[in-house]
Amino acid sequence: MAKNFKDLSEREILALAISLEEEDGRVLGDLAEGLRDKYPATAKMFEEMQVEESEHRRTLIDTYRQRFGEHIPLIRRQDVKGFVEHRPIWLVRPLGVDAARKQVAIMELETLRFYEHAVQRVTDASVRKLLGDLADIERKHHAKAESLEEKHLTPDAREEEDISHRRLFVLQIIQPGLAGLMDGSVSTLAPLFAAAFATHNTASAFLVGLAASIGAGISMAFAEALSDDGSLTGRGYPWVRGLVTGLMTTAGGIGHTLPFLIPNFHIAITAAVAVVAVELAVISYVRHRYMDTPFLSAAFQVGVGGILVFVAGILIGSS
Repeated sequence: MAKNFKDLSEREILALAISLEEEDGRVLGDLAEGLRDKYPATAKMFEEMQVEESEHRRTLIDTYRQRFGEHIPLIRRQDVKGFVEHRPIWLVRPLGVDAARKQVAIMELETLRFYEHAVQRVTDASVRKLLGDLADIERKHHAKAESLEEKHLTPDAREEEDISHRRLFVLQIIQPGLAGLMDGSVSTLAPLFAAAFATHNTASAFLVGLAASIGAGISMAFAEALSDDGSLTGRGYPWVRGLVTGLMTTAGGIGHTLPFLIPNFHIAITAAVAVVAVELAVISYVRHRYMDTPFLSAAFQVGVGGILVFVAGILIGSS
């Protein structure tokens, strides 16, 4: 069972401080390792912070030895009530730079609060001075982190990291989402409009469109999730890509299916065609915005495909 902080002895408080500094240093090292390839400037910043944590740990160990001898009991943050349980984001690959920076900020704040409370719990003058000094260091660590950020994250380095971050976002979210949206918007046109013109019944057309949209979403989700695990391509978690692709595929099909909830056939058809035009325009814009494709070129490519499928559906349904 976890102990209350107020029940810890001075020996246990020092042992816990050593454990915290060691853990924080190792987390910083893991974060630096995970960011080194794509965010070298931030990785360098974390490495310098890790060096500081190692120095804190060495000083704490020296003080502990002078007071209590060589054996240091193993007391970790999870053994004491009041500490926040952190998700091990430092083990995630690929590692997000914003999440890593936020993790470090939370970690430093928690350590600062520990030292502020620890000073009030010890009576030995030398230990109080050491813990007070470490509290001051942690209090200034945010300013130190900012100075390290200014040192390593120069405008050129920050721009390079922003480009890398945008590239990962496009690779892991935009591309699978766009693939799903295009598939859902285009592939469901033929069965939907074929059913509409074959039956002239909006309710039947709606059911066909709904089934086609959900079926396509499930199919695309599994296809994307099973395509690769992202370890070599850097495309991130397969289940995230699969979820994004599946949802966007379903959304692309549902958009022009919903108008068939309108009982009047001609109004429903007109509304569905208008929705299709909006969908194709959105797809063209996304391709232009994130894929560096000229808008007119993207609109032509997407429009031709959509029109061909649309006409095929009408011809099949009217035959």
